[in-house]
Amino acid sequence: MKLSILDQSPISVGKTAHQAVQATLDLAEAADKWGYTRYWLAEHHSSNTLADASPEILLAAMSMRTKNIRIGSGGVMLSHYSSFKVAEVFRMLEALAPGRVDMGIGRAPGSDQVASFALQPGPNTYPIEKYPQQVFDLMRYLSESFPDDHPFGKLRAMPASPTWAVPWLLSSSMGSAGIAARLGMPLSFAHFIAQDGGPEHVKWYRDNFEPSEWFDKPRVNIGISAITADSSERAHDLATCRHVMRLMRNKGQEMKGVPSVDDIKAMSFSGADNEFIEQQRAKSIEGDPETVKTNIENLAEQYETDDVIVLLP
Repeated sequence: MKLSILDQSPISVGKTAHQAVQATLDLAEAADKWGYTRYWLAEHHSSNTLADASPEILLAAMSMRTKNIRIGSGGVMLSHYSSFKVAEVFRMLEALAPGRVDMGIGRAPGSDQVASFALQPGPNTYPIEKYPQQVFDLMRYLSESFPDDHPFGKLRAMPASPTWAVPWLLSSSMGSAGIAARLGMPLSFAHFIAQDGGPEHVKWYRDNFEPSEWFDKPRVNIGISAITADSSERAHDLATCRHVMRLMRNKGQEMKGVPSVDDIKAMSFSGADNEFIEQQRAKSIEGDPETVKTNIENLAEQYETDDVIVLLP
């Protein structure tokens, strides 16, 4: 099985964003030595608990700290940016780490509506309906395949390179799965966000995949939430820290970092709070190493893939 990591650079209570970013780089270097397949970075904006708003910058630093592992985004929120600029960014990353860059792209905002509005590029705002065209244009820039008579036909995303980043369309619904199938693109399905119908969505993608000039057959990986420890009880406690962070964020009371186990045990929760925490727990795999291993293998079998990316707690 290909086992990979998705890192949101969480900031623990009492720690700084600088420490969170350094921890990400340290862990990527360790994952490279341990033999993980890829290390992806997420994009989140205006967050007290997640440090990485610019995965492309952190990936450049990561390229200097790793040698073999694939590095990439999971993902860059393309609707905020121009396809040309994103192509240039990933061309530069490919120049820094030739042959091992992944370009996961998504259409989720990565924050709330206010941050999304602030990120928009002035008068040239891209409505979500334009996302498929943005993806298509991005691939044209990377592969230098715009027709000569196209307005962008003479543009070149630099620096030039004989290889380019491998694209993955992020999906947690039939919407992006359908776009990936129609454009003939690899699919990264976020099981940790949407469990209901996930395997069916991925099967539909495979069955309806239209070969493109870039990919002749479907490719699938899945993103999951999993945590293990020496005991199931310890894994349960550690996972609860992340669940409570999400709870407080949803209540508009975002904490100054991811709480510790001691923090959690000192807190009190309402019935509705506990219900939310258990809903989050149902979306993740928690337990001792053997239990987690078995559950990951079973889930991968349901999705018919051997390519699994684990979201860090």
